[in-house]
Amino acid sequence: MDQEMADIETPTTNGSVPDILQKRNRSVTLKFEDVVYKIKTKRQGLSFSSKKVKEEEKIILKGVTGMIEPGEVLAMLGPSGSGKTTLLTALGGRLGGGKLQGTITYNGEKFSNSMKRNTGFVTQDDVLYPHLTVTETLVFTALLRLPNTFTKQDKILQAESVITQLGLTSCKDSIIGDTLLRGVSGGERKRVSIGQEMLVNPSLLFLDEPTSGLDSTKAQRIVSCLWELANKGKTVVMTIHQPSSRLYYMFHKVVLLSEGSSVYFGKGSEAMKYFSSIGFSPAVAMNPADFLLDLANGVYSDESTEDHALVKYKLKSEYTNNIEPQLKAVLHETGGFDRSQQDREFGRWPTSWCQQFCVLLRRGVKERRHQSFSGLRISQILMVAIISGLLWYKSDVSHLQDQVGLLFFVVGFWGFVPMFHAIFTFPQERMMLQKERSSGTYRLSSYFMSRMVGDLPMELVLPTIFLIITYLMAGLKRKLLSFLYTLLSLLFTVLVAQGLGLALGAFLMDQKTATTLGSVMMLSFMLAGGFYVQNVPKFIAWIKYVSISYYTFKLFVGSQYGNRDTYPCSEGHCLVKEFPSIKQMGVGLKGQIVAALALGIMLVGYRLLAYFALMRIGVTKKLG
Repeated sequence: MDQEMADIETPTTNGSVPDILQKRNRSVTLKFEDVVYKIKTKRQGLSFSSKKVKEEEKIILKGVTGMIEPGEVLAMLGPSGSGKTTLLTALGGRLGGGKLQGTITYNGEKFSNSMKRNTGFVTQDDVLYPHLTVTETLVFTALLRLPNTFTKQDKILQAESVITQLGLTSCKDSIIGDTLLRGVSGGERKRVSIGQEMLVNPSLLFLDEPTSGLDSTKAQRIVSCLWELANKGKTVVMTIHQPSSRLYYMFHKVVLLSEGSSVYFGKGSEAMKYFSSIGFSPAVAMNPADFLLDLANGVYSDESTEDHALVKYKLKSEYTNNIEPQLKAVLHETGGFDRSQQDREFGRWPTSWCQQFCVLLRRGVKERRHQSFSGLRISQILMVAIISGLLWYKSDVSHLQDQVGLLFFVVGFWGFVPMFHAIFTFPQERMMLQKERSSGTYRLSSYFMSRMVGDLPMELVLPTIFLIITYLMAGLKRKLLSFLYTLLSLLFTVLVAQGLGLALGAFLMDQKTATTLGSVMMLSFMLAGGFYVQNVPKFIAWIKYVSISYYTFKLFVGSQYGNRDTYPCSEGHCLVKEFPSIKQMGVGLKGQIVAALALGIMLVGYRLLAYFALMRIGVTKKLG
């Protein structure tokens, strides 16, 4: 990766878009007719005594129709809750969880793999890795999303070209940052998000509120960039809440939504003329966007007695009579393209599994090393290790109960720490996974394996350091094989506990709920682990057979004591294997093998559960 970053600093060309990217680009005409979207909602009964939940159907979009051609910018206007984002998501092929009706075509065809790869989608929230620089963010995206018809150098040059095109050169070596980490500005972060989609030179670009949270100057720059893209033959569709008049007149077409229905579709410059023709003219000169939003809310005059519902009804009626018939006549004109040829050209994935794995591995390590080796986490581990070493300082076999207590403490500590750390993994990355999987960037399996492999060195270094400190300070067996056996057992349980955390986080996708459930499970495992309670009632004894703590404790005991080891007792010297806390665990080889096999099954099983749970998210709409 460092070499890739160095290559960017010394490009071998002038940074123009590679010719191959221009050749594969196709213009797209987007048509949508009578688009209806319904969702089912649950509502509690009105009676306090009734617990019956009623299921209702809510209509979000009510027969929206329109068309956008190459070289045009379509702006979707409307008040909050009017259905702008829902319509944009439906047109972008990413809408799921409800019933979508109507016809949406791209050059006369339905959404396909080729169209998915030829489409860019910029969400309202900038989903970016905070510790990566602008250059690293775009280079990694280029390596993943650009096909193998590009060389690695071509992909890097394309990232450099986008950086120059979006005016990000001055901040290309700055980290992205987030609310807790100072990085680039909001406008620069938004341009990075747009740049990620521009890397593939999409023919069709969707943007959800691209100017949200930006001042007028930064918003002007964003929209100007999008206007220039459209001027090069792209098709640009965006939602925007309250644009300034300068921005409004840059839109070629405007669709105005009110409560899920269209009340205007046409050229932005002709909207005021149309509304004047049906009896709605502003009393004073004002921003057309503000006037349109007032109308969509049913507000026409400043009179408090105005019937807002009547205004909306008249607007919808006039649209149905004056605009919709002509619009549908235009939609039914011919136009299409050879979809099968495009599908063969694009294929299912832009890069191979191995390429995806390697790029995701490098990106993941670069991003997560700051979190895994944070000063706070390192200090926590070192402090606990030193305190443990001091409390059990030189506690030899004559203090057998103390030694066994140390072993079980290590089991408990390294059951909780990796589990809690892993629980946050997938909930924190859910938005990123949805964004990149919806764009067809990589396979879920390559992402999952890169996470598992990338976490290995980062998750195993700290427990190794912990054990070295504690083992040397405490009076544990001073034999190399015993130490190595204990270390391997510890690393084994760390991976198993991490797998449990990954599974909980992936299934629940809620950090608070997953943490609570994980705490209950791990405490149950510890209580049944064989140290606190040695005579567990039969009706609940089954817990120990699924307990990570039980099997790890068994391995730890086997690493320190053998069948012939003794300890000082009232009778002189007694066998360690007869000690109450150890007798039920056993120190024989057979018990050790069973414990290792059980943990091995858990190691694989928990990760498989996490993988299958992740399959529920990512791609929100299956391709036809």
